[in-house]
Amino acid sequence: MPFDYKKLWILLLEKDMKKKDLEEQAGLSSATIAKLTKGETVTTDVLERICRVLGCDVGDIMELKTNSTFTNMQD
Repeated sequence: MPFDYKKLWILLLEKDMKKKDLEEQAGLSSATIAKLTKGETVTTDVLERICRVLGCDVGDIMELKTNSTFTNMQD
């Protein structure tokens, strides 16, 4: 799970929205919401739709998890 969507869930709470609200407003499937919940990858189209609904940027809803293995691969 290289992605962390914790920021997304916090933003939903701040906006008093449920995952189901996001699903409906962004036109997402329940399978996509499940992927986000599990920290799995989704398409940039999905991220764009979420950002448009929430009025935010991609960095406001997700982070790339890093670990020593990934960091070492960068060197």
